[in-house]
Amino acid sequence: MALKAGIVGLPNVGKSTLFNAVSNSAKAQASNYRFCTIEPNVGLVDVPDTRLNKLAELVIPDRIVPTQIEIVDIAGLVKGASKGEGLGNKFLGNIREVDAVIHVIRCFEDENVLRDEGAINPVADKEIIDTELQLKDLDSVEKKIPKTEKGAKTDPKLKAELEVLLRCKAHLEQGRSIRELELSKEDKVAIADLFLLTDKPVLYVANVDEASMHTGNKFSEALAAAVKSENAQVIIMNNSIEAQIAEMDNADDKALFMDEYKMTEPALDRLIRSAYKLLNLYTYFTAGVQEVRAWTIHEGWKAPQAAGVIHTDFEKGFIKAEVIGYDDYVQYKTEAAAREAGKLRIEGKEYIVKDGDVMHFRFNV
Repeated sequence: MALKAGIVGLPNVGKSTLFNAVSNSAKAQASNYRFCTIEPNVGLVDVPDTRLNKLAELVIPDRIVPTQIEIVDIAGLVKGASKGEGLGNKFLGNIREVDAVIHVIRCFEDENVLRDEGAINPVADKEIIDTELQLKDLDSVEKKIPKTEKGAKTDPKLKAELEVLLRCKAHLEQGRSIRELELSKEDKVAIADLFLLTDKPVLYVANVDEASMHTGNKFSEALAAAVKSENAQVIIMNNSIEAQIAEMDNADDKALFMDEYKMTEPALDRLIRSAYKLLNLYTYFTAGVQEVRAWTIHEGWKAPQAAGVIHTDFEKGFIKAEVIGYDDYVQYKTEAAAREAGKLRIEGKEYIVKDGDVMHFRFNV
């Protein structure tokens, strides 16, 4: 589905180190100088899901195929980016293309890692990026207002759009992001063509020192307090350790390394799952001897739309869907046993797919 989450932040906060850790298809250059990531690096990231592994244990397929999210590592932003400073225009163009934002913020002290902004201050760092994105959005909104005003005098639809634009303008002028405005679906139609940067959902990563990776520190606590009004999640992690874990090919070595740091799972797994949830995504499964596979859909999608993720012909020729709930599948261990127990349901075009459904589609070619 080409869903993208973009990693953003000021230079030298750990963006590329995080990207190196999460990407299984590309490696970004993690160097201690500005703009080492000039072109956005893109990598496909498997979404960890224990349900997929459990189904595979039951079915014993030839292969297991997890669902994925596309992660984009975007060049570091500096103050003045909205006016083209640094790589501002390129940065803002790249972030406009992603569906969600993973905002990495430095929450550690290290005199060997360059920092032009002075003392460590995660809240101020967050505000620098917020301000640049808000200024860019304000510029976009202000450019559309005069065009909408002309038609609003005679067109009720444009009048309603103008009211939304004016609300957005006032909100942005107060130094607040559009996602905090809580616009309705109808209201968002007025700004859909603007692809506003501050309307994108955000997940914050507090990149802490090794000693704080389990507990957080004063910097991550300040960040959490600052984003409380946004109802946003903050993931605490040490990006360097996560990168080391990701580089290990041997499962036993990885387990020993994690045990040494008292980790039950990589923090990256929590991050990826959180990013997936942030986009309001669901997973359904197909399970057969050839493969057990996870498929990504949006929350609220109906069965034909879900079928279309596999192939457009499935949606066009959709007849019915055979559905077994994940818990039922695990309880009865096979599709045949679930069918015999009456746990396999036949659903039609109006069925709203649930997260974890195990599905098989009937369709006309």
